[in-house]
Amino acid sequence: MPLTTPFHPRLEPLNQTGIWKHWSGYLVAPQYQYSQTAEYYAIRNAVALLDTSPLFKYRFRGPGAGTLLERALARDVGACAPGRAQYTCWCDERGFVLQDGVVMQVEPGEYLLTAAEPALRHFRRVAREAGIADVSIDDVSRQFGILALQGPHAHDVIRQLTEAATPLRYFGVTPAEIAGCPVTISRTGFTGDLGYEVWVRADDALTLWDALMEAGRGHNITPIGTTALKMARVEAGLLLMGVDFHMSRFAWVDAQRETPLELGWSWMFRKLDQDGRDFVGRAAIESELEQGTSRWTTVGLAVDWHEYERVHAEAGIVAPLHEVYGESTMSIYRRGGKEWDYAGYASSFLTSSLLKKPIAIAKLPPDLAEPGSEVDLEVTVIRRPHNVLARVERPPFFDPPRKTAAMEGSVAR
Repeated sequence: MPLTTPFHPRLEPLNQTGIWKHWSGYLVAPQYQYSQTAEYYAIRNAVALLDTSPLFKYRFRGPGAGTLLERALARDVGACAPGRAQYTCWCDERGFVLQDGVVMQVEPGEYLLTAAEPALRHFRRVAREAGIADVSIDDVSRQFGILALQGPHAHDVIRQLTEAATPLRYFGVTPAEIAGCPVTISRTGFTGDLGYEVWVRADDALTLWDALMEAGRGHNITPIGTTALKMARVEAGLLLMGVDFHMSRFAWVDAQRETPLELGWSWMFRKLDQDGRDFVGRAAIESELEQGTSRWTTVGLAVDWHEYERVHAEAGIVAPLHEVYGESTMSIYRRGGKEWDYAGYASSFLTSSLLKKPIAIAKLPPDLAEPGSEVDLEVTVIRRPHNVLARVERPPFFDPPRKTAAMEGSVAR
């Protein structure tokens, strides 16, 4: 039997479509309303509420917790002070990405980390092989639920329930209390917009849900499914594991594996020459940086609307404008050379009604990865392939100032 999240008793009556999917063994709804557009615009124009409880959750405690994470994570967790969070990844010894996630130092020496796939055995193995014994690593996945409150009115909602969220700057973390329930609030999310994520003990989940829904009533708070989230994350240029990259552990060949540099995460290693950690995969990543051996680069693509519209019009149909989101591979070819000169592929595709253009996340060789480079993207119209002009853009495509702006009355933390 599939599992249900702590919020399921509130979510089940809201699912107008009756459609459920599995996420790490839990039931989740791709959408609750019949209109994906309505849920998407709740993120961009109002405030959306999303249950992300199926994420795996791990707690690291003890004198060796920081030492272990410095060894296991590719990004320097030493820069993640108490009350701060970090987007990070962890790699195998050859420098290929195993997973990505968010790590938070909620109290001095106590960390919480989220992952899309099980990772407990991996972290315990790293601790054992490194001889780090003074650390406890616990799977707390079922002990907590997580709600993501996202959108321009997210702060308007949460500040009615606690003053603790207002001082948080981007990627800040704080303990708080909502409706009498202890929670952990982080100013994070997967939408590229203003937002917060709230951890709550499973037994208090429904109390938290009811409090947020009541506080958001005047701001058109809308529960959303995973599809609206995925649409927003493409605009934000955020990569989805299993779509834009895959776990090295489950790959058959190296062509299915990717390094952090190939995923566009070179910014994680800007101060590598000042970082003395011997983290897993360091030697391989240093070699890739020094020798420039990255096979490709993950980029954003903006599709030329006129060509996109033309190939549909020539087929006698109107180009789709709304609710077009795809996770299937789309081939990319070089322009100006011979026809169908394969260059790379797009892994995520969206016709963004907000940006008024189709966009994609793609893999291209380094010589085509500079912003402004032009390529042909293959789109299918009535089962026939057509090439349309696309230009490389540096993601994110949508990056509103409110995402990182200080809230009124806040003090930096």
